[in-house]
Amino acid sequence: MFQSISKFMMTGPNKPLMAGDQGQIATAFNKIRWQVFTSITLGYALFYVLRLSFSVIKKPLMAAGVLDAQQIGVMGSVFFATYGIGKFTNSFLADRMNNKRFFAMGLFMSSIISVSMGFVNSYVPLVVLWGLNGWFQSYGAGPCIVSLNHWFSNRERGTFYGVWFTSHNLGAAFTYMATAAIVGAYSWQMGFIMPGIVCMFGSFIIYFFMSDRPETRGLPNVADFKNDHAEIVEKDKSVGALQWEVVKRPAVWILGFSSLFCYIARYAIESWGIIYLTEAKAYTTMGASGVLSVMQFAGIFGALTCGLVSDKFFNHRRNMPALIYGVLYALSIAAFVWAPANKWIDMGSMVVYGFTMGALVCYLGGLMAVDICPKRATGAAMGMIGLLSYGGAAAQELISGYLIKSHMTIVNGKKIYDFALAADFWVASAVISFLLAACVWNVKAKD
Repeated sequence: MFQSISKFMMTGPNKPLMAGDQGQIATAFNKIRWQVFTSITLGYALFYVLRLSFSVIKKPLMAAGVLDAQQIGVMGSVFFATYGIGKFTNSFLADRMNNKRFFAMGLFMSSIISVSMGFVNSYVPLVVLWGLNGWFQSYGAGPCIVSLNHWFSNRERGTFYGVWFTSHNLGAAFTYMATAAIVGAYSWQMGFIMPGIVCMFGSFIIYFFMSDRPETRGLPNVADFKNDHAEIVEKDKSVGALQWEVVKRPAVWILGFSSLFCYIARYAIESWGIIYLTEAKAYTTMGASGVLSVMQFAGIFGALTCGLVSDKFFNHRRNMPALIYGVLYALSIAAFVWAPANKWIDMGSMVVYGFTMGALVCYLGGLMAVDICPKRATGAAMGMIGLLSYGGAAAQELISGYLIKSHMTIVNGKKIYDFALAADFWVASAVISFLLAACVWNVKAKD
């Protein structure tokens, strides 16, 4: 049985080149690659709908007495730990998988788990299910990046990577508004169930529209199709050897740790932002969700433009724009957590945060590593970065949850949470991130 499942999930053999002139081949190639691009963009948005629903549901869970802040931190940490490990292993596998099937199955299983969480209301089952969700969520990024590299050439990569990366902002923005409305109108349980049902249908659509590698459809390799061959030589090396080169490369580790600290700050805002605004700045849940949804729309523009900016104005190099975005990222977080409660300051800081976060997660979360690694080891590069990034996210959940709960006081029978130390931790992480990224300023691609 295991062999049958493994065979089904592995990429298929190359088919003979389809008959027809160059124009017919080009028409078929472009049609299928746009189907692939649409599938991974909308599909990854649905992954984020399922991933961030918990951020909206945290406050109702605490209010109902189902979980406290430290338990919520543990749940988030378990999720990011299983996600990080899964992203590492599954991104390596994505170099060999039929990514259409791999991607659709991950979304389907994550949907099933989300629906299941709506039917439990105790700590241990919620932790177990949320941890399982982290594992199946890790089926998302690797297949997307590998598919981008199979269907889009080197000169196109930065621009299309940036456009694809807007998917997580689209999914997050939808979640903050729609899930908050669902929870407000019905219950926190429906905040898990309804998104799960919608995403389940989405997984079937992706399965029927997405495709594996061009060669499995009788189409040429994208490098041959676009006449855009990499300068590095990797034909004489196996995929395993190339992946090992990625693991041994110091620059990949430095970028991974830079991304780790970037993700600490990122998920601090995304995971705790609603609770912070409601507890520290007296927002309503819908009001806080509105502020955080603004950052996601700004993130769309950051992700859309970051690849284009680096490709057009910095000769495909990401170092200078990464430094500029990194400094602004740290300043925006500082303004959000250190400035007094003011709607316009909060909205403005989240606009800058969202724009720079959309760019930085694109750069540090994969593109800079992909640029300096062999094309056939793209999944390995993403796996390394993902493991470290979500290790940071997992640590953030534990540390933030501890810092917030340990400084809680009770006034007139009401729990009052102090975010001061947690906020310092978030800002410091953002600063360390851009300092580390500057350490790989002149690193270039090699085989």
